Amino acid sequence: MGRHGSSMPAAGSTVVGDLHIVALAGGVGGAKLVQGLAHLLPPAQLRIIVNTGDDFEHLGLSISPDVDTVMYTLAGLANPETGWGIADETFHCLETLTRLGGPAWFRLGDRDLAIHLLRTEKLRAGIRLTEVTHQLATALGVHHALLPMTDDPFRTMVVTPGGELSFQEYFVHQKCRPIVQGFRWEHSDNAGPTPEVLAALDWADAVVVCPSNPYVSVDPILALHGVRDAVRAKPVVAVSPIIGGAAVKGPAAKMLQELEGGASALAVAAHYGNLLSAFVLDSVDASLAPAVRDLGVEVLVAQTLMPGLEERVALARVVLTLAASVVDGTARFTACARRRD
Repeated sequence: MGRHGSSMPAAGSTVVGDLHIVALAGGVGGAKLVQGLAHLLPPAQLRIIVNTGDDFEHLGLSISPDVDTVMYTLAGLANPETGWGIADETFHCLETLTRLGGPAWFRLGDRDLAIHLLRTEKLRAGIRLTEVTHQLATALGVHHALLPMTDDPFRTMVVTPGGELSFQEYFVHQKCRPIVQGFRWEHSDNAGPTPEVLAALDWADAVVVCPSNPYVSVDPILALHGVRDAVRAKPVVAVSPIIGGAAVKGPAAKMLQELEGGASALAVAAHYGNLLSAFVLDSVDASLAPAVRDLGVEVLVAQTLMPGLEERVALARVVLTLAASVVDGTARFTACARRRD
């Protein structure tokens, strides 16, 4: 069991009673909020759908960066300085690879390699990514359902003035330097969400969109056939990944600037549009609340920066309380409509 494994008692879960929550997550920001949610909700009340648009093959290994970031965070193993990778990692294999002239731009740690080796072996044996993820997460002491968005290759391609780049080529190898003009998803005709993802969305009382990059962590999930409609059918609470015009981590602000002409929490809310029932802004951006409300979205202002576990749990409590309020309001509206009928 990790230092902050998700099997810890769900203190404070009474704040939402028996509410069923599905979280859409990817990246470090998503993993942080998921950790907070997992401390407040038992496994029976929380399922986590994770972006796999970042997945790729490197040195013959199947790498699932977002799945691993969420998994390591829930297991209490994540590197606290980077938010990704494993704490106290060593890189002897990478050092030797560099000496031999191999591609060392994607930093694979020695312990991290064990996950990729085992995942690759199991996938080649015909086991679905969903089942492989369940086996790995359970072995690390994670008991909340961690659901890859699809078992099929569904790769995010970044459109730039110099041509299309795979996401990891853009993000890691080229360090987000190229200007982003748009995105495309590369997949087969039969690629789609897993049965577990569709079942989770049907089961959910509300959907929480974590403070992940809207373009490359959340949009790939929503791009899967049927998922956007299934999410839209539920009350949806999103947390802004932008604070004071900047992203805490990653290229979200740069992408918003290049694609929308400005980076703000308001731009994120507008990007999600009619999916949203409620939106959580950081207190730094409180002045944007009226403009977000003008989009027809309920707004709550809170502290959204999550440097440690205490802040992650506190924000999760805010999000769950808001979700419960929205669900209750939706139920009352539906009941009134039925009485009028």
